Amino acid sequence: MSSIFEQDLPQTVANHVPLSPLTFIERTASIYPDYPAIVHGQIRRNWAETWARCRQLASALEQRGLQPGQTVAAMLPNIPAMFEAHFGVPLAGCVLNTLNIRLDAEAISYMLAHGEAKAILVDPEFSEVVQAAVAMLEQKPLIIDVADMEFLGDPQGIGAVEYEALLAEGDPDYAYRLPDNEWQAISLNYTSGTTGKPKGVVYHHRGAYLNAVSNVMEWAMPHHPIYLWTLPMFHCNGWCFPWTIAANAGVNVCLRKVEPKKVMQLIADERVSHFSGAPIILNGLVNLPAEDKREFDHPVKVTTAGAAPPASVIAGIETLGIEVTHVYGLTEVYGPVTVCAWREAWNELPLAERATIKSRQGVRYHMLEALCVADPVSLEPVPKDGETIGEIMMRGNNVMKGYLKNPKATQQALEGGWYHTGDLAVWHADGYIEIKDRSKDIIISGGENISTIEVENAIYAHPAVEEAAVVAKPDEKWGETPCAFVKLKIGYGEVSEADIIAHCRERLAGFKVPKTVVFSELPKTSTGKIQKFVLREEAKQH
Repeated sequence: MSSIFEQDLPQTVANHVPLSPLTFIERTASIYPDYPAIVHGQIRRNWAETWARCRQLASALEQRGLQPGQTVAAMLPNIPAMFEAHFGVPLAGCVLNTLNIRLDAEAISYMLAHGEAKAILVDPEFSEVVQAAVAMLEQKPLIIDVADMEFLGDPQGIGAVEYEALLAEGDPDYAYRLPDNEWQAISLNYTSGTTGKPKGVVYHHRGAYLNAVSNVMEWAMPHHPIYLWTLPMFHCNGWCFPWTIAANAGVNVCLRKVEPKKVMQLIADERVSHFSGAPIILNGLVNLPAEDKREFDHPVKVTTAGAAPPASVIAGIETLGIEVTHVYGLTEVYGPVTVCAWREAWNELPLAERATIKSRQGVRYHMLEALCVADPVSLEPVPKDGETIGEIMMRGNNVMKGYLKNPKATQQALEGGWYHTGDLAVWHADGYIEIKDRSKDIIISGGENISTIEVENAIYAHPAVEEAAVVAKPDEKWGETPCAFVKLKIGYGEVSEADIIAHCRERLAGFKVPKTVVFSELPKTSTGKIQKFVLREEAKQH
């Protein structure tokens, strides 16, 4: 028998609407039409202009034959068209697939085929690789060239139409589509595929909406922030920040290529208030030559994620006057969903201690329903003792729909009603989690678990070290031993393997000290993550 609260109280279009981040831009354009929305070189556009262009894109795609539920890919850097695609593509009822601009033709071809892309937006910098990728396909997508005045190379396109000409085909008053069901897909993001074929992570409108709102809440972001796009928009849809900035009537300062000197310049000249990225971006700013650093008299905040940032890097960036918020997440959860929520009492601690606390991954976002560290088999939570290692698990509306055309992987990832991250962590008494390693990165030496992150933090404390990564090296006696790859700061002076090992002995238990140190450049993904699978193969040769 139903409750009295279920009688004659129907769900109708008047009191229930599917959640979608597409409504954010409509609201902002209607309230703040003349406020700045886009900054890119000489381009300056307000929210009314940007909203009209997004509707034109949706309209033009429909007129070109795109149907609701079909995929539109984008091979673009952080330029205005990439921002517009986050609204224009789903406004037509289509699904946006942002492609990693560092991938080769074979990987791109696989993603276009697997995602069944019917159209692709292409920047001239990537024309050659896209042309090669499309040549491998039986079904060819509509290629749309996106010319960019900030691109200094050959602007020759490969497509059937140029982006601005395509927009001219569209109607700025287009009667756009909002989803009938908030479970409807809004975007498709492929994982890196380092251990097999990339998996296509499917996002829905509800999750994108909630994570976009969470970004505002976790950062206490004021109205009209000025956001610098140091984070690739192709990565987890820019952690949902295209939708966040639209919701908050902010300014999108676009950036084709992340160069520390340029980042510092834009922070000062455009009065950037917020930006995001992997620790490698922070490291680049910290290690800028003195003549390239800029002073600014306005508050600047950065969220960092992608790898656990060393405390020394956090301390370094804060000495520049930039406040760091450490967040954590994965492609499968729309980007960051945990935050090292700050407590006022910690402000009284010395900088080094504050930085150590900030290196934790923290607690769940407001919009994530549950977070725990648990045994991956029994699902029993580990003690909150800061020592017992378990797997980070999550549950909530901002967990992906699943992996496209891969029900087995979807079932495994969501086994037992939790999303299994594969990240190993401890749970502190205050409820904050701290990652110790990826399950595939943990080193087991003589039966003892060694956190590569702990060893890396010790190495980063050496004043000559700019970057460090630790992986397992096969060992006949111990099974595995730590092998460190180190990039030194330019101009510091001579530093030997023995120096780094001695430095670590002062800070770590003996069995955790690297047995091998290799000085080299570190291979990275396009989002700044160090590619440890490459280093593991190299370690086998040493």
